[in-house]
Amino acid sequence: MLRDVVVAARAGRGARYGVLPGAVCVVGSGAQRSARSRGVRAARCLPVLAGSRGPALRGRHPPVPLCLLPAAGPQGVAAGGLYKGRGTSASSKETPGATGVLPPSLPSRDSASPHQGSRGQVILCEMAAGSRLLLLLLLPCLATASLSPPGCRIRITSKGLDLVKQEGLRFVEQELENITVSDLHGKEGQFHYNISQVKVVDLQLPFSDLHFQPQQHLAFNINNASISLRFRRQLLYWFFYDIGSINASADGVHIHTVLQLAKDEVGRLKISNISCNASIARMHAGFSGTLRKVYEFLSTFIVTGMRFLVSQQICPSLEHASLVLLNSLLDTVPVRNYVDDHIGIDYSLLRDPSVSPDTLDLDFKGMFFYRARESQELENHAVEPVIKETERMVYVAFSEYFFDSAMHAYFQAGVLAIELEGEKVPKDLEVLLRATFFGTIFMLSPAVVDAPLRLVLQVSAPPRCVIKPSGTSVSVSAFLNISLVPAGRPPVQLSSMAMETKLSAKVFLQGKALRVQLDLRRFRIYSKQSALESLALFSLQAPLKTLLQLTIMPIINERTRKGVQIPLPEGMDFTREVVTNHAGFLTVGADLHFQKGLREVIEKYHAVPAAPTSPPAAPSADPRQL
Repeated sequence: MLRDVVVAARAGRGARYGVLPGAVCVVGSGAQRSARSRGVRAARCLPVLAGSRGPALRGRHPPVPLCLLPAAGPQGVAAGGLYKGRGTSASSKETPGATGVLPPSLPSRDSASPHQGSRGQVILCEMAAGSRLLLLLLLPCLATASLSPPGCRIRITSKGLDLVKQEGLRFVEQELENITVSDLHGKEGQFHYNISQVKVVDLQLPFSDLHFQPQQHLAFNINNASISLRFRRQLLYWFFYDIGSINASADGVHIHTVLQLAKDEVGRLKISNISCNASIARMHAGFSGTLRKVYEFLSTFIVTGMRFLVSQQICPSLEHASLVLLNSLLDTVPVRNYVDDHIGIDYSLLRDPSVSPDTLDLDFKGMFFYRARESQELENHAVEPVIKETERMVYVAFSEYFFDSAMHAYFQAGVLAIELEGEKVPKDLEVLLRATFFGTIFMLSPAVVDAPLRLVLQVSAPPRCVIKPSGTSVSVSAFLNISLVPAGRPPVQLSSMAMETKLSAKVFLQGKALRVQLDLRRFRIYSKQSALESLALFSLQAPLKTLLQLTIMPIINERTRKGVQIPLPEGMDFTREVVTNHAGFLTVGADLHFQKGLREVIEKYHAVPAAPTSPPAAPSADPRQL
């Protein structure tokens, strides 16, 4: 029987069952008796499964935890921090060297009988095995739970990076042209020199490359560039003193920079670090005048010093441009702002960017929230967007959670309701309603019969969005209360009916705004009181659907047509958008377009730091606003 197996690793048979040398594998009551007879004391229990190895056990019995007991010699287990007990019985031939842990509460041989001590050891060993096995099983679940799926994911491809490189190269040229070089002065024998007012007059960057580098990096390289300089000279050689300007050229300029991207404490994308290395292969200066030959002979000191000073100013200039100026551009990306008077949206990054050799993925929370309950979180159970395409410059994916959170926030705000009363009710619909409920109205007081009608349409639960490859739809459940409102008297309810509608949604991107166009597809009404009344309401199906199409849907589309901004820096827009539906999410592929240069946007927002978005108005709790 498997429960009576005792494997002694010292005998060389433990490898068949996955038992380490110097350990005793105890399983079942028979193994406990064997362990007691051998005098084995403490052990560390590992969650090894029987049947995982060895042809003798595989397939015959279900996997059970094995208790690995170290063999203890005359001095016990002598490992640092481990149990150091007394020697085992004289009949024990186990050799020291196996390690194990004895709990402090485990009774010793002096305080308990051998039978009780061995039984307690095995019980504790089995408990430890179960707890460790449970921990191992829960670790994947805990790791998965810590990674919340994004509601919005943006992918920038290598084609989009090429466009960014073109604009970024112009920005780098402007930064390098503005580098400042400190004055250079010195003395070599009888030759005194002073170089000042160094200016960059021309910059040639023929070979540049911007590419993705894994582990949250962007690599930017400039090779074989040239920098033309002009500076003022003051030279003294013996009794000859000369003042003028010198034109110099630095050739073979190589610049290698690596940018590390990360999310900051508020969830905004930032350049967290930059590493830079710059070198100049050669530099020469041109002199003119009667002492040209003398200057060219002594110019070695000047050229060497200038090459060192210029190379030392390149990296600090690029570091300032990245960590200060470009980060001010990233500050223009919306993170948490208000959409209207009722809801806002959270575009905070969930984690650091994921960079592959060809793409950069940004995972945003993409959750709308009710402004009166900004701290409330809506749990995301939607499918995680998966972007596989790389043909366009940028791809934006939205899961069902993105749209569900918007409708949930509007539902919490209580604005998914509309009330029509008196003259606002279409005349044809009023006549039909009075005819339908003629029996009920006839039984009322004459003072109430001619009272105006009131229709209150209110959503009863947050609408749900379903995205399929065939299209996007929104399911809405609502109720419609029809009543008479006589002047000076309480309303008299004629009917309360439930409504179920299905809207088709067309999602499109215009500029940087995501917009939605809704259309009514299916409509059904039924009574909440009885099936007989539901049959009587069948004649109202077509008129109420027409009411929704002509009155309610234009109001809804006016709001959704305003759209919500996509997290994109200022000065950039999408062009040539293509929307593709998938199971549980949709993607928008587009190209990028710079409306403004980086320098223009940076100067606008770096001079005046971006202020937090101020609330347009207090949240409205009026349920009669749609």
